[in-house]
Amino acid sequence: MKNIVLIGGSHGIGFEMAKSLQNDYKVHVASRTNEQLDGIEVKHISFDATEDTLDESQLPDEIHGFAYCPGSINLKPFKMLSIEAFREEMELNFFSMVNVMKSIMPKMAEGSSMVFFSTVAVGTGMPFHTSVAAAKGAIEGFAKSLAAEYAPKVRVNCIAPSLVDTPLAGRLLNNDKKREMMSERHPMKRYGEAEDIANLAVFLLSDKSSWVTGQVLGVDGGLSTLNVN
Repeated sequence: MKNIVLIGGSHGIGFEMAKSLQNDYKVHVASRTNEQLDGIEVKHISFDATEDTLDESQLPDEIHGFAYCPGSINLKPFKMLSIEAFREEMELNFFSMVNVMKSIMPKMAEGSSMVFFSTVAVGTGMPFHTSVAAAKGAIEGFAKSLAAEYAPKVRVNCIAPSLVDTPLAGRLLNNDKKREMMSERHPMKRYGEAEDIANLAVFLLSDKSSWVTGQVLGVDGGLSTLNVN
């Protein structure tokens, strides 16, 4: 059975990926917590992406699919963001990912796939997104360069969602008025669910996407490309 490694798969999009992948792959989830993983068939590795070095002895010798799921939603006006806030955003989203990649890349199998997560705000300028868009923009550039460097052995793609109902987005969707407002922003008239993003991620990790690499794929209810208002 092929091995999938998820960094941060105990809640939100990563958790939905783990649930979907468990029947067809041996899934390894490296995350800070594991309470939600009870009842699904995964191997948990205790790991904090911002503090720990991934223990390679707990990883399979050969990895066929990999996804880095940790992220942040720190939406503030630029004038209220310190340099340290930008550093923290980059540390979690980008530098911690690169640190993990040093352990992962030597184990990636021939024909394997990697998935990273960006945001719609990289390609579509949005107010109050300067720090997160900068960090996720780094991921997009990294993913495309990595895809070129490792083709045809490893495929590398990036998913750029709009707002998704996960714990990270809690304060943006914590009452009916906010949920209605966020739904109306999207041409599809709803905000995203974790399954919407996980479904594409699972496809990209599978052999069904074997001719897809170096792409940034929007899953955003049409927000980045349609103007229906």
